[in-house]
Amino acid sequence: MDSRPASPGPAYRRLSVEERREQLIETAHRLFASRPPEEVSLDDVARATGVSRPLVYRYFPGGKQQLYEAALGSSARDLEACFEVPAHGPLTDRLAAVLDRYLAFVDSHAEGFTALLKGGNVVQTARTTAIVDGVRRAAARQVLLHLRVSAPGPLLHMTVRTWISTVEAASLIWLDEQRPHTAAELRDWLVDHFVALLAVTAGKDPRTAEALRAAADLEHTGGRVDRLMASVLSVVSPAVAD
Repeated sequence: MDSRPASPGPAYRRLSVEERREQLIETAHRLFASRPPEEVSLDDVARATGVSRPLVYRYFPGGKQQLYEAALGSSARDLEACFEVPAHGPLTDRLAAVLDRYLAFVDSHAEGFTALLKGGNVVQTARTTAIVDGVRRAAARQVLLHLRVSAPGPLLHMTVRTWISTVEAASLIWLDEQRPHTAAELRDWLVDHFVALLAVTAGKDPRTAEALRAAADLEHTGGRVDRLMASVLSVVSPAVAD
């Protein structure tokens, strides 16, 4: 009979309080991203994490609402980070990079993104609304940084916030209609949309006109803006000729 002591199994490491909390948030984040929030229970989170329901309550005594807000805060930080691209090169290239990251997030978090922005789910409160609005404001600040405008006037500020709303709405429609266009096609349309909005506002607001001229100076010859202008002229020139 072998009297040698049994070899120990793999060492078990107890998670710290912060590590366990982050583990629960990460699991909840994943579940809320793939299913409408009202369809995710604390039991689902506990089971997916491999812990007990009472342990989830120990870390989140406010229950599902508190856990949802923590997961939402994590998503909000990820969304805000989508707008943080290096501030060099043509404006339209930077916006394209922003949208590539944003649409990739939307695509991989379809259910949660849709439920969040459409509202009406059982866990939506003033706090969750404030978190989402914070993302919109942070995104607008980043876009203004890309425009190199530190103190926008009311019209330019409204233009940027309007475009952020358009990005959200277009993303929801894209998901709802089963992605009828590629993400790249949607991205290019949204970049063109922003340039067109700026042009309209520039006709009424000197600050926006100045920002648009500065941005245009950085664009590539034959690049996005030139292609957009050529496309518009090809549509309107027959009418102008008449």
